[in-house]
Amino acid sequence: MSEIRTITADGLWNKNPALVQLLGLCPLLAVTGSVVNALGLGLATMLVLTGSNLVVSLIRNQVTDVIKLPAFVMIIAGFTTCTELLMRAYTFELYQILGIFIPLIVTNCTILGRAEAFASKNPVLPSLLDGFMMSLGFGLVLLVLGAIRELIGQGTLFANMDLLFGDNAAGWKLSLFEDRGLLIAVLPPGAFLVTGFLIAGKNIIDRRIEDVRKAAQPEVVAGSKRVRTTGKIS
Repeated sequence: MSEIRTITADGLWNKNPALVQLLGLCPLLAVTGSVVNALGLGLATMLVLTGSNLVVSLIRNQVTDVIKLPAFVMIIAGFTTCTELLMRAYTFELYQILGIFIPLIVTNCTILGRAEAFASKNPVLPSLLDGFMMSLGFGLVLLVLGAIRELIGQGTLFANMDLLFGDNAAGWKLSLFEDRGLLIAVLPPGAFLVTGFLIAGKNIIDRRIEDVRKAAQPEVVAGSKRVRTTGKIS
């Protein structure tokens, strides 16, 4: 149970790929101009990371160190291709918007890093949970970043959700203000700024949690020491 709790906390917060390890920043900054883009990329990354962790864990005792890295890349490439074909079949317009960043999941350092650092050294169930939680933590950051940028840049939330969920989601759009938003929010500089604020916010929360933890610990009072004044000290 403690292992499950640790893996969950690491994936969502302590070792979050985007906010702590700073991995996968290329797609994180490039396609998070809206919620639908962020959610689409997040789900695609989750499918690849969870699936590749599962397979890498299954074959961890059958591959040698010489072919380990090429084998991992081939596994990740296979899952990425499957994800790409699924998106082309069911969410083709969103696939076109995300463009090259779907095939580039193969080179995402988060996925290869988890395969090497965790899945290749642990059993199937912990590896599966690690892949899911790491991708969930990465996806949540994508979602928050996309929501903030869409809100500030366009004044809307959940626009074009029908690209991912079909025609029934066309009415999910929320127009929060009619005036044109800040253009910088949907441009790359806006992505860097919002990501920086998210990282700073996490660091502040971590620091306050650490202060509370230290304050809750009982104060250790050093006892008085007896000083030997007679006899021979060896």
